[in-house]
Amino acid sequence: MPGAVFYGNESLSKLGEQVSILGSKALIVSDRIMEKIGNVKKCRELLDQAGIFHVEYLEVNSEPTDVHVEEALQICMENSCDVIVAIGGGSCIDAAKAVAVVATNGGYIGEFMGGKRGVEKKPIPLIAIPTTAGTGSEVTNVTVITNTKENIKMMIKNPAFLPEMAIVDPILTYSSPPQVTAATGVDALCHAVEAYISRLSQPMTDNLALSAIELIVHNLRAAYINGQDKEAREKMALASMQAGLAFSNASVALVHGMSRPIGALFHVPHGISNAMLLPAVLEFTKESAVDRLADIGKIIRPDLKALTNNELADVTVNEIKKLCSDLNIPNMKTYGLDSGKFEEVASKMAKDALASGSPGNNPRVPELEEIIELYHHCFTYDFTVLETVAN
Repeated sequence: MPGAVFYGNESLSKLGEQVSILGSKALIVSDRIMEKIGNVKKCRELLDQAGIFHVEYLEVNSEPTDVHVEEALQICMENSCDVIVAIGGGSCIDAAKAVAVVATNGGYIGEFMGGKRGVEKKPIPLIAIPTTAGTGSEVTNVTVITNTKENIKMMIKNPAFLPEMAIVDPILTYSSPPQVTAATGVDALCHAVEAYISRLSQPMTDNLALSAIELIVHNLRAAYINGQDKEAREKMALASMQAGLAFSNASVALVHGMSRPIGALFHVPHGISNAMLLPAVLEFTKESAVDRLADIGKIIRPDLKALTNNELADVTVNEIKKLCSDLNIPNMKTYGLDSGKFEEVASKMAKDALASGSPGNNPRVPELEEIIELYHHCFTYDFTVLETVAN
């Protein structure tokens, strides 16, 4: 976990005083949307009130790349920044994590992937402020950065990528439009579900994962329908953070392994690509995770907990399908992926998925051909076709 977590409405107000504890020159990492809706301005004002010098990098988009990292790093170094403030979705926070590490250790961010290079020097302190309830990046030791030369999403995990501090203010999520609320919400659900069924799960992460699942399935629809729903937004912000803590310590699995290549090659936002895959991957996984999926089913539908574990596992898959359908999650074809190009790169995507290591954490570890088959299955997947649950 980060050294400190501030959670709750108006917690952003603590930014100035907390930055002043960590440094005197701040780099704000964000995007143009955050600037447009006023969130960057709020940070500026709070830093000004605390007498903190600050500069900005606002060019991150929905998929952070090594180019963003290099551009932000240059601003950071030119201004001798000694603290970084990341405000936005997981993309902004992930980019800031990479800058914080490379600023003190030098080199290219990809060098740290897979433990090929260790982090020898402490990174610049990072304060992460999420504006979506989804990635949980504010409390994880993972960053995902696209290598633009090789079209590979690099998943890099190291304790050095853990933010020094997280400020989780649910009010900041009110501005998320419905489609972003849906995508990031299912992303959080995916984090929690994969953490719970992961081969690396443990009692501490199990508690966080199950709590997150319960909060998400009972509040995501409400947040999607009415973005100003105070209770739903608060519970989704908490769930996203819990799910982040769960997967950061138990790892993700097959969904994330398959999701990253879709983002790298087709520039599909991470939350949407996860959502496209989640139900089908759970169907594939079910035979090796019946009891764990049954536990989830008891939380989603406590009225059906008398069913057998096999039936409850089917209930879990069905309820997640219904949620995706209600949130208008598209399959890959509906989203607009080119079928010809998809066919050409399916094998590469499957190889990249396996190379990431995440599929190895899945209860049912797939072969290369099984991943390719899953990609094809998900391309035209129908979220409205439910599993038959025996009575």
